[in-house]
Amino acid sequence: MSGGLLVGRTVVVTGAARGVGRAIAEACQRHGARLILADILVDQGQATAHALGGDTRFVPIDLADPASIAAFAANIAAHEGQIDGLINNAALATGLGGVAFEDIEIATWDRVMQVNVRGTWLITRSLSPLLTDGRGRIVNIASDTALWGQTKLLAYIASKGAVIAMTRSLARELGPRGIGVIGLAPGLMRNEATDDVPEARHLEYEQRRAVPGAQRPEDIVEAVVFAVSAGALSMTGQVIPTDAGFHYV
Repeated sequence: MSGGLLVGRTVVVTGAARGVGRAIAEACQRHGARLILADILVDQGQATAHALGGDTRFVPIDLADPASIAAFAANIAAHEGQIDGLINNAALATGLGGVAFEDIEIATWDRVMQVNVRGTWLITRSLSPLLTDGRGRIVNIASDTALWGQTKLLAYIASKGAVIAMTRSLARELGPRGIGVIGLAPGLMRNEATDDVPEARHLEYEQRRAVPGAQRPEDIVEAVVFAVSAGALSMTGQVIPTDAGFHYV
């Protein structure tokens, strides 16, 4: 694509098989990126890569499995050698809401932390040697709930709070290489991952936003594109709400 923000850049997008991740991948491709899509959903991931076409590749990954993450990184090292961007979008979110903190099962808590926190750390650790110095960008998709504190969603919020903290620390550790690390914190969106969210909670968000109405994956993707672009280095370490003005920092 001529003139796109991501022309000449190779970008990994996790959780790219569907929903927000697929929308992010589509936007990155429109801006000229060469894409590696990562997801545990193999059939859907392959279908998304086929739909995007071109030289888009799908490589399966299970963020709960360190061996799978290591194999993913080895695949990228063998095929691409270097990358310019990592978008950490994959996370467990479906079915986690509506439970008071004292009623969360330990197994649920551990699974959320295993994927959303440890998995984000491990894939970042595995791919950071492949990020190009001076050009590399990491974008961590957090959640605005970790900025203001939603009720009955503690495991998810705690995991996204950890992602926010990692964003700030990684920005300092990778900054000497000229690698930027930026967090984006979307609000509650209308997509298949939020089908189980009560309608009243959707409406609360939609009525209280500075720009009222539903937010959908396509509403945040241009912010992600810029964050993974070469021009975003001055934003490193920042965590930016992308929730249409529901929460200000």
